[in-house]
Amino acid sequence: MSESYDFVIIGGGSAGSVIASRLSENPDVSVCLLEAGGSDRYPFFHLPAGFAKMTKGIGSWGWTTTPQKHMQNKVFTYTQAKVIGGGSAINAQIYTRGHPLDYDEWRQQGCTGWAYEDVLPYFRKSEGNDSFSGRYHGQEGPLGVSRPAAPLPICDAYFEAAQALGIPLNPDVTGEVQEGAAFYQLTQKNARRSSAAMAFLHPNKRRPNLTVKLGAQVRRLILEKGRATGVELLDRSLIHAGTEVILSSGAIGSPRLLQLSGIGPADDLRALGIDVTLDQAQVGANLQDHLDLYCIAEVSGPHTYDRFAKPHLSALAALQYLFTRKGPVASSLFETGGFWYADENARSPDLQLHLGLGTGIEAGVAAMPEGGVTLNSCYLRPRSRGTVRLQSANPTMPPLIDPNYCADPQDRAMSIRGLKLTQLILAQEPLKPFIKAERLPGPDVQTDDDYFNFICQHSKTSHHCAGTCAMGTGESAVVTPRLTFNGIEKLRVADASIMPSVVSSNTNAPTIMIGEKAADMIREDHGI
Repeated sequence: MSESYDFVIIGGGSAGSVIASRLSENPDVSVCLLEAGGSDRYPFFHLPAGFAKMTKGIGSWGWTTTPQKHMQNKVFTYTQAKVIGGGSAINAQIYTRGHPLDYDEWRQQGCTGWAYEDVLPYFRKSEGNDSFSGRYHGQEGPLGVSRPAAPLPICDAYFEAAQALGIPLNPDVTGEVQEGAAFYQLTQKNARRSSAAMAFLHPNKRRPNLTVKLGAQVRRLILEKGRATGVELLDRSLIHAGTEVILSSGAIGSPRLLQLSGIGPADDLRALGIDVTLDQAQVGANLQDHLDLYCIAEVSGPHTYDRFAKPHLSALAALQYLFTRKGPVASSLFETGGFWYADENARSPDLQLHLGLGTGIEAGVAAMPEGGVTLNSCYLRPRSRGTVRLQSANPTMPPLIDPNYCADPQDRAMSIRGLKLTQLILAQEPLKPFIKAERLPGPDVQTDDDYFNFICQHSKTSHHCAGTCAMGTGESAVVTPRLTFNGIEKLRVADASIMPSVVSSNTNAPTIMIGEKAADMIREDHGI
């Protein structure tokens, strides 16, 4: 069996959904979007608090990392989305963009067209903000961006505690200034998740020139004489692309598929019996991620959403959400946080904080039996670089994901500083009425070696992987600044994998921006 379209997009995530929607605005262009995962009809994909279920397996490939040799061989759960909407369908809905200097540095590295002033219009284009407008925000875009619907009094106490340490309150961390404690805005609309699929695909599903195929895992790219002409699915069916193949499978999925197609480090591919089409050592290299550390305190009363873990209270919370769109179900559970400094000489904030309104929210994180609060920190500009490699030529086998956390001593030192800052914040006077005692790391953790041993047991990914098909100039760059693949015609990559360096924040909004910008470049390049 075979089908033909003008554009074939692999991956219905944060970028792929945007590209499919924007290209199909032209009725003369046929677009096929392939998503390995299934539908997002399951209620947890729509309820903001459904995030708590997502890192525990719903809508995920179920992958883990290789043992981390610089972290006492710790193996991390590495949640990667397998559902239409991709990461935007399972994340904590935090809408942040990174710092303007992140993008200016991309430009300085040769990525023409990617400075902050170049990308800001694309952030605004996608955004339908319910609170902010002006230079930094859009209100007409399809992506719902909203203020939190269900904050708790402990959030205000957190702000006061941060201010006691000199961290100012910032009403808009995606505006002119990033630093400060804040309520994050969320990718929500009317107290429901606004994923890329919900915002960009579902309203346009009746377009006759847009075909979305679910459960359509790609086995390999079809390459003929140095050109991408289509894809082969697991069931051996073929889908041809008359104009371009666009790879948007994410920082893990995109390099994985390229290597399965014979594009990557030649020696590694030959060792697995894969015929080499293009020897490109940087495919799957340059993996970057934010390592997330956490401080957990037991609360002195029903101050967080942990109390709703009891079945009868869960039922009440469901009713509250049904009738008022408030309460724990309306919360992403991590809507409070901010940006600050581990290194006081850093060019911009290098720490991000997330206040979790409960404990045990994510896979592998401890829960307090009597209820608690979690304060996460991550170092935003890691120097460590990892890899994505194949363990087998079998496309159903998981890849070898090695973030190589803490390979650089700077990452370890700054991460520990961030963890100590979370302890300081939770110990401040404004939070004392809410907090009974810090439980993790706890008083026995004193020296930096103690802290390192602690984080080797108690840490997780921030789900911000990037960089594995990095754009740039010269032969070593995987893609050009127009996201065309170096060495393969009619192939483009557009997702978080193209970031030369990971942005200083969550990566979902930047990936949607990449999708918006990629769609415009594709239309310009083909005059459509």
